[in-house]
Amino acid sequence: MFTIRRVCRRNRPAPVKVTVDSAVDLPIPAHFRCPISLDLMKDPVTISTGITYDRQSIETWLDAGNRTCPVTKQEIKSLELIPNHTILRIIQNWCVENQSLGVERIPTPRIPATQVEVSKILMEIEKASREGDLIQCGKLVKKMNVLGRESDRNRRCIVAIGTTSGVLSAAFESFASASEDNYAEGMEEILSMLAWMFPLDEEARSHLLSQASLHWMVWFLNCGNLAGRRNAALVVKELASSSEQQVLDSLTEIEGLIEALFKVLKEPICPMTTKASLMAVFYFVSSPTSSSKTASRFIEIGLVPLLLEMLVGSDKSVCEKALGVLDGIFGWEEGREKAYNHALTVPVLVKKILRVSDLATEFAISALWKLCSNYRGEDGGFLVETLQVGAFQKVLVVLQVGCSEKTKEKASGLLKLLNANRMSGECNDSMDFKYLKRPF
Repeated sequence: MFTIRRVCRRNRPAPVKVTVDSAVDLPIPAHFRCPISLDLMKDPVTISTGITYDRQSIETWLDAGNRTCPVTKQEIKSLELIPNHTILRIIQNWCVENQSLGVERIPTPRIPATQVEVSKILMEIEKASREGDLIQCGKLVKKMNVLGRESDRNRRCIVAIGTTSGVLSAAFESFASASEDNYAEGMEEILSMLAWMFPLDEEARSHLLSQASLHWMVWFLNCGNLAGRRNAALVVKELASSSEQQVLDSLTEIEGLIEALFKVLKEPICPMTTKASLMAVFYFVSSPTSSSKTASRFIEIGLVPLLLEMLVGSDKSVCEKALGVLDGIFGWEEGREKAYNHALTVPVLVKKILRVSDLATEFAISALWKLCSNYRGEDGGFLVETLQVGAFQKVLVVLQVGCSEKTKEKASGLLKLLNANRMSGECNDSMDFKYLKRPF
């Protein structure tokens, strides 16, 4: 690989050299350099003023809102960037001629997708889907996905066309309605594209919320490859994020969806899939419109012990989401009963206070408050156990260092409940306070 070295001179551009090794300095011809970066151009393009720049440099300039040519200061009348194939070939030949000095040939860049090209493919996808030609539809979807994988610029171009997610979702519904296993590849291509098009528009949501589409979503969660399961989890999370009663009902009424999400959490395949599944479950159990039936199904299949065990060794992001789900689950009596009977409940929740993040602390305190305020045991055993692991001191510190008003209210209520059961046997781990900043 070569590096660029600049030597400053007054009143003229700095001569740039390609340093191949410690012994050889190879000057770069001036017309090979981008006027903006002064580096060797890898993808030369010409703008309306006739000046050639490296594509990345001029795109950055234009994306910043500039509409004048950096060299001529003239107004850029067209944002079209025309590839300069002539200068590219000359640069490539120069690189080949100097290969003996360690210079690597610049590969021919792929031509970026244009909105005209993308719009044409979308129209063909829509037509093929409408006519039931799903084989052709699958080929076109794959073609568009290939464009998206080539570069972030192509993805932005695809997303910029507002109808993209709607057309792709309609195609997904057409594939799903056909119920043919050999269409799974086409649907997988669509899921992988939708995963970087969030938030989805209303048209896309309506197609994906159809019975056929959701049944196939469950299939991908259960039987898809790693990418398919991940993308299905991401799409389900996106659909559930609306928290609308009708949407949540449509999702939870699909046979096997709750069990599929639970399976993904129990048998994790990657952090992204785990986090997406946790967020989907969070929307199901924490939304104001959540039904007891949905929460009960998650509780029955073992969600509470699974999350408590997951919290023992999870990272920050997973920990926050798992605590959020538990906080939602503990709003239901069945969920609290599972927690009262699990040995990890108290030590895990108290341990996470002040240890992970402010958000995790708020969820942990809220969960403890729900458990303690609804405990009906005559011996006060759960409250005593909470005191014995140092909850009183940690919650008191949370109030002292500051928290949200909502958390402050719950923390104060929790302290009152614990104070009535304080015993001489309470203790705390001093390591829980080592990250707190001293006020002096």
